[in-house]
Amino acid sequence: MKGLFYRLLLLVSRLAGAWVFSVVARGIAAGYFIFFPRRVRIGLDFYQALFPGKSGLYYLWCTWKQYQNFTSIYWDRHLVRTTQDITYTSQGHEHLDAALQGKRGGIILMSHLGNWEVAAHLLQQRWDGLRLLMYMGIRHKEDIERLQKKNLAESGIQIVAVDTEDGSPLDILEGVRFLKEGGLVLQTGDIIWQTGQRAVTARFLDRDIQLPMAPHMLALLSGAPLYIFFAFRIRAGHYHFSLSPPIFLKTETRSQRDLVIRGSAQQYADILEQALRSHPFEWYHFEPFLSAKPSAL
Repeated sequence: MKGLFYRLLLLVSRLAGAWVFSVVARGIAAGYFIFFPRRVRIGLDFYQALFPGKSGLYYLWCTWKQYQNFTSIYWDRHLVRTTQDITYTSQGHEHLDAALQGKRGGIILMSHLGNWEVAAHLLQQRWDGLRLLMYMGIRHKEDIERLQKKNLAESGIQIVAVDTEDGSPLDILEGVRFLKEGGLVLQTGDIIWQTGQRAVTARFLDRDIQLPMAPHMLALLSGAPLYIFFAFRIRAGHYHFSLSPPIFLKTETRSQRDLVIRGSAQQYADILEQALRSHPFEWYHFEPFLSAKPSAL
């Protein structure tokens, strides 16, 4: 959706009711499903890997449900900033409490599974004075994404926009500094933003996947704990947050660095797969993610 159309739709929906937004957004999602078969093919391949042995119609239904569920992100983004009429339960919040009380900082590793944006806003509201720095890739000519970054910044979240074509090594140094000051750094753990970006291979759904090395390298260099975080929409207006116990990356020698980073990335992939099996239709990663063929055992 274009930025102007999105804002107009929100205005009409506030006047006429949320059902207007739901009907229009679901219609747009249906259009993408019908007229962009290459993107749909990505969903079909993904759900075939997740649910092997099912029929082609079943994979079509899964992908349709994925597209339709994705529309809730836009409305909930609006609610959390305006009426704040969203409730949530949480699991593992005590780990974050301990990190904040100790002023040691931490890295929250998010995914395109669930709605991380609503979670970021609610985290900011729950802990008064919470300092958050979020790394986000830049998609040029994307109006909705610019509005998203603007809204996050207005809520007090510091944004580091990483250009998908021209990233800087200084970006990770800014994260190290922020962690040393006791802040929390939010990063996505399941998407490669840049061509040539340093990546690490892991196993996921019996396939090879490429994960960004940066979050794990940041945890290793800073000594800050890494937490794996999910925010799942249980029903309209209600979410469940899940935060893993802290993961510390330590190495005695430089030669062990790659092994430690690979182990951390695989731990993330294992937890991501487990969470995906519980919430399969909240997977909002619409780019190719899996290797073409199952990995050799």
